[in-house]
Amino acid sequence: MNNDSSAIESAAPALSSETGARMSRGGLVFGFLGVLAFSFTLPFTRIAVEQIDPLFIGAGRAVVAAVLSLVVLAVSRQRLPRGAQWMRLAVVAVGVVAGFPLLTSFALQTVPAAHGAVVIGLLPAATAIAAVIRAKERPSIAFWIASGAGVLAVIAFIALAGGGLEGLHPSDLLLLGAVVLAAIGYAEGALLSRELGSWQTICWALVVGLPIMIPLTAVSVSTGGWPQADTAHWLAFGYLALVSMFLGFFAWYRGLAIGPIAQVSQIQLVQPVLTIVWSALIVGERLDLLVWLGALVVVACAATAVRARVASASIRAR
Repeated sequence: MNNDSSAIESAAPALSSETGARMSRGGLVFGFLGVLAFSFTLPFTRIAVEQIDPLFIGAGRAVVAAVLSLVVLAVSRQRLPRGAQWMRLAVVAVGVVAGFPLLTSFALQTVPAAHGAVVIGLLPAATAIAAVIRAKERPSIAFWIASGAGVLAVIAFIALAGGGLEGLHPSDLLLLGAVVLAAIGYAEGALLSRELGSWQTICWALVVGLPIMIPLTAVSVSTGGWPQADTAHWLAFGYLALVSMFLGFFAWYRGLAIGPIAQVSQIQLVQPVLTIVWSALIVGERLDLLVWLGALVVVACAATAVRARVASASIRAR
């Protein structure tokens, strides 16, 4: 009896380790699927804004996704969020339902998708910073140095691409604002996903944003009329509504909920590179050395920042 008990006790840590490794791999798989879905967002936004009003793109895609969310929530009979969860969902909505789509839609009227991808490359480090602030962690000095280097790298890229900071384009400010808002939405959404569920979180956030996004869509239609776009541009809009705004978050928040959040968030580091590749293949943008160099430097800084955060979190856990 004692031998059997000892065997069970010795096997327990191994089983626990195996289960943890399986969950970690699951988080990485879902995280990558989310990032892959998001990597097409800027190229398809660039296509859509050629014939569709950016306000309609940013708000209208959220309305379409919110209607789908209402159907899914009703059919699956999900329980309503409670108390402070509504306010936290509002934070997610401001970040990823309204802020990021609207700001990037307006920005990509005047800058290439590949250019936007370099600036958006700050998102992994920004998400880590938002999570640090939200969870009241104390990351290492290396984390802050790498994050600061990433910001400086983006500023340098903008300056070189635009002929100097005195010619800073408003679109770059919109992209930086999109990064900040998305990072906040990602961090809060990751925490909420562990309470409400991954796809439930984005569905409820879309519903919370609906009272704002419907009037914004109406304003676009009333001022410019219904968009007169061809099939390709409507398909681009459809991708933004169905995948970027809806299904992509199912996978992304699922991956973050499985976690570890710090580890899964590192997958975002491949997003700028994927976006640049899609920009060349789908949109036909010509990529110069500065774009690739800027992307590599920003990704390297973000990778260093996120890994420093992971390392500091591991040390505290011990």
